[in-house]
Amino acid sequence: MIATLLVGMLCVYLLSFTVMFLLISRRLQDENMGMDVFGVGNLMLGGAYVLQLLEGAPGWSWLSMLNHTLTLCSLLAYCVGGARFFGRSTPLAVPLLCLAVGYSLVQILVNWAFGPVARYVMLAGVCAVSFVAMVAMLLYGVRSFAKDLRGEVLLFAGLISGICVLNVIKLSKLLSGGFEAVSNDGRFSMVFYVYMCSLATILPPSIVWLVLRRLTDSLRTVAARDPLTHLLNRRGLSTALDACFRRPGTTARLLLVDLDHFKNINDSYGHHVGDEVLCGVADALRASVRKDDLVCRLGGEEFAVICVGADDASVLRLAERVRSSIEQKVMLQGALYAQLRCTVTIGVSDSFGSEAALGQAMQQADAALYRGKHTGRNRVEHNQGPSRRNATLDTVH
Repeated sequence: MIATLLVGMLCVYLLSFTVMFLLISRRLQDENMGMDVFGVGNLMLGGAYVLQLLEGAPGWSWLSMLNHTLTLCSLLAYCVGGARFFGRSTPLAVPLLCLAVGYSLVQILVNWAFGPVARYVMLAGVCAVSFVAMVAMLLYGVRSFAKDLRGEVLLFAGLISGICVLNVIKLSKLLSGGFEAVSNDGRFSMVFYVYMCSLATILPPSIVWLVLRRLTDSLRTVAARDPLTHLLNRRGLSTALDACFRRPGTTARLLLVDLDHFKNINDSYGHHVGDEVLCGVADALRASVRKDDLVCRLGGEEFAVICVGADDASVLRLAERVRSSIEQKVMLQGALYAQLRCTVTIGVSDSFGSEAALGQAMQQADAALYRGKHTGRNRVEHNQGPSRRNATLDTVH
């Protein structure tokens, strides 16, 4: 009686969270992170337990066969949902249909050849193997695609390991004692269904929490990034600098990078080409700076590079590398754009050591940039005084 009550509670949990997952999926639309598939998995597993309540004692029946098929298909749905959560575009309908048809036929053959107990043994064994594969994939993910969710993924691996162990025990009991060893009145069935109810209580809210965390991380990224070039914006630069200067003794220098005659590009080729040029400049900046440097689009055609830990000589070498790479970059392919080239003028600030000092560094670099614009463009100017780019470079080689 208690086991039947636990199975009923399990059905309620699963079907309730099915509705929640599907509502969340509908709200998120195309970026639902697998919530629709998790809903399908919950629906199939909840349906399997409903059939278990209807079929009564274990044995052979069409309800029992459908119950086992839905149980195994739900595991596939959960795996596909997990893959989609981590950005893998994984199909569901065709694999699910193939598994359902194939496993149903295998059940009929196994029941005909070995009897109903063998069919239950087969389900327990297949489930155990599936859970081992899930745990292995989660542990692999901790070191690769799920590094940012280490704690949550380890929790999932631990919970799934528990149900894996229970399925192995169930398999051994079926082999040794048949249906009587796993009857609903037995201690093992009580432990099994209590654990399943615990999983149904813990896992679905945890999945919802993961989705909420991904959404907040995504919003934080959107707030910190320029939508066109995907470089840091001013807000993102301020946050990154604050984190950078928490390390004692950290200093940095600022490069202000401004495109020369960018208005002419927009007027001659159109704003869509201008956007492509801005993206090309952003790519050149990413390729030219060092690993720990920060690259930001300040707005319009103006960019900033924060060179962390650079001295005067190295920052000027970096500035020249940026200038040269942008000058040589082919922004767009095709005969129409054969004459399209882009150059930049770069102003370099003195060293500064806090996020609050960024404003003064901006003024210094802007003054150097202004001098560069008025002395020929396509050059690097340092705050220490006007100098032609080649003369400046002679001092740092």
